[in-house]
Amino acid sequence: MRSQPLLSEGDLSTRARIRHAAVARFGRDGFDASLRTIARDAGVSAASVVKTFGSKEALRAECDEYVFAVIVEGKRSVIAAPSGAPGAFIGQLAKSEEYRPLIAYVLRTIQAGGETARSFIDHMVEDALAYVADGVAAGLVVPSRDEEARIRFLIGATLGNLLLALATESDPSAIERAEFWDRALAALTLPALEVYSEGFLTDRAMLDAYLLYVSDPPADSSGVVA
Repeated sequence: MRSQPLLSEGDLSTRARIRHAAVARFGRDGFDASLRTIARDAGVSAASVVKTFGSKEALRAECDEYVFAVIVEGKRSVIAAPSGAPGAFIGQLAKSEEYRPLIAYVLRTIQAGGETARSFIDHMVEDALAYVADGVAAGLVVPSRDEEARIRFLIGATLGNLLLALATESDPSAIERAEFWDRALAALTLPALEVYSEGFLTDRAMLDAYLLYVSDPPADSSGVVA
């Protein structure tokens, strides 16, 4: 059971209406969106926003807490297999209309950088380390010489592609519609699966050259530098 309601569940308290309006507006326009615009979206006055939260910074802090709590809970329902690719749950959640404003908010947070962005990515990496290890143990995932580095790369590839789609979209409101997510995820899915399943290079010459010249080459899963 979710501890927090999603945006579509109609919590009519003033605080929740403002918070939900802020999540949607920040996701659409970024964190430069004004309190006046958020107030209009929520159907309240700008003074009511200030009275309820005290400041724009405090409003965003509550939005951060809300969004990431819901995302963390939501991802448990889409990571069902130990071979699940790191970061793939973002795309799975974005297929659901109720989660799209939250995923948009996450992308804006990553785009803005800072401690909240770092914390969210670190949490994704920590989770992925556990389920990728399960996949390796089950023989479904090839082990890495540096699992955390590989996971950070794969998560970066997923988030980076979605951020690129967002940055090159001419209509800011498109992020609220299924068509945007369908295009962005379709552009990502096939090449990602090809790289995951078939690799990219036909031999390991570049890897061998790197391992030969790197000052402290990482070992494979058995502890052997190879």
